[in-house]
Amino acid sequence: MISELRIADLGVIDDAILTLDPGLTVVTGETGAGKTMIVSGIGLLLGERADPRSVRSGAERARVEGLFMLTDPVLQGRIEDAGGQVEDGELLIARQITAAGRSRAWVGGAQVPAAVCADIASDLVTVYGQSEQIALGREERQRSILDRFVGAPLLSLLTEYRQLYVERRALVAELEQLRSDAQTRAREVDLIQFGLDEIERVAPQPGEDVALAAEAHRLQSMDDLRNAAQLAMMALAGDDSDASGATALGALGSLAVARKAVEEAAEQDVQAGELATRSAELGYLLADLTSDVARYLETLEAEPGRLEQIAERRSVLATLTRKYGDSCDEVLEWARTSAQRMAGLESSDARIVELQDRVKLLDGQLNELAGRITDQRVKGAADLGEAVKSELSALAMPHARLLFDITRAAELGPHGADVIELLFSANPGSEPRSLAKVASGGELSRVRLALEVILAGDSVGGTFVFDEVDAGVGGKVAVEIGKRLATLARRAQVIVVTHLAQVAAFADRHFVVVKADDGQVTTSGVAEVQDADRAEELARMMAGLETTSHALAHAEELVQVAESHRRSTRSEKTPSMKQQTAQRLTTTTRA
Repeated sequence: MISELRIADLGVIDDAILTLDPGLTVVTGETGAGKTMIVSGIGLLLGERADPRSVRSGAERARVEGLFMLTDPVLQGRIEDAGGQVEDGELLIARQITAAGRSRAWVGGAQVPAAVCADIASDLVTVYGQSEQIALGREERQRSILDRFVGAPLLSLLTEYRQLYVERRALVAELEQLRSDAQTRAREVDLIQFGLDEIERVAPQPGEDVALAAEAHRLQSMDDLRNAAQLAMMALAGDDSDASGATALGALGSLAVARKAVEEAAEQDVQAGELATRSAELGYLLADLTSDVARYLETLEAEPGRLEQIAERRSVLATLTRKYGDSCDEVLEWARTSAQRMAGLESSDARIVELQDRVKLLDGQLNELAGRITDQRVKGAADLGEAVKSELSALAMPHARLLFDITRAAELGPHGADVIELLFSANPGSEPRSLAKVASGGELSRVRLALEVILAGDSVGGTFVFDEVDAGVGGKVAVEIGKRLATLARRAQVIVVTHLAQVAAFADRHFVVVKADDGQVTTSGVAEVQDADRAEELARMMAGLETTSHALAHAEELVQVAESHRRSTRSEKTPSMKQQTAQRLTTTTRA
């Protein structure tokens, strides 16, 4: 529950602090004083859109703080996950709006996105605003009211149904995509097959284009390579090029002379032994080099027509590298990935059959679940109709009927197969028709209250905020509204913004929004009224600006009625609205 609410510079409210307790708290005040800013402030804590125009004129920012008593360990864990802290069972939630349009939210001292603030605060407070009166005319809202009343058994079925529905919707989308792309896939398969056939005919090898380029360059440089190898052989082995028959020593001959000289020196001097060893090693290496050069020279014989063969092969490979990659390796990689792609494309027909089978199976499961959901709703609609009828009778509408018209939709939807419409009849003999079309403002307010009290009455704990739920009614009906809100407040914290003294009289705590005007700026604050002051405020609400003795006496009488109601119900254990409905149905059945 909310233990304290502080609002600063929001609308006409300058700075207001409401210290709240369990039970029924009412907020009253003159028209335009800023009562709805209390609800607007709570709405900001619930993550509602921040409107910079709501910042009080002349202020830089508006700020709302709510201090909550928290006992739910699961919710506390979510708060800690968001970075916030709960201290001694108290949670501070704050929201700030600047006149420039910036908005910030804090939960347990940690700044969080407004959506996180809303997710946490919505588990603590439920607001029933005037917009609910409009929403009641919408099919979606009417369905949610019925589903909420039925409760856990239906919600479990709906959860299972929605999971299957989401899966079916995804599969149908994939199936439609596969069917619409059939021609595109066929064209792509043909193109891939053409490419794979072309590559298979050429049969390129990994790195073949690089190897052929190197071989072609070698063949084109054959004469230069041969001359270089012959020159190397001459330098290593020597040559008989002298006309006199003298031999020109090469490196091998010169090394042989040097080796012989060093070996002779080694016979005379031990220190020359190392030189002899090294010259011998060098002789072996030089002999190996000479042999290798000779073999290399032998390979420098060009195969006739080989260069033409290479050019032709490279030309063929170029037809592939122009289309499928810059090298043979890239061409082969394209062939590999394209073969995989084609296998996937060709498997689409099998996938279509698989999807059709799965969708057919899901259709059966969804239809079965939808039937069970309809059964739950039909039963719940009858029970809720009886509960509302009883509530409306107490609200001076003894002949009113509220019916849920449940029909089968042409197709399954995300919430089942039902089309739900709320029908209303205020007078005996009149045919029930659409609630939004036939109910007057006062009737709609009472229907809304009856539904809200029934739905809210099944929860224990938490906070419910009602914004002028009594709009359009008065007199005895207003007294009955006050009684119902007081009864609800025995099970939860209830905060009501009202303009009716008959409702305010039942409050456990009563706050008044007071307006002040200095001629330039209008501001409002909040003050608690008690005892005689409270009777005067009730009298003002009934009589207007002038508090007459007659109004004051009437106000005191209202306070006594409220106190009598409080005493009569204090010792009783109030059953939930569903329990009351079940008791009434059982009594009717026995009768």
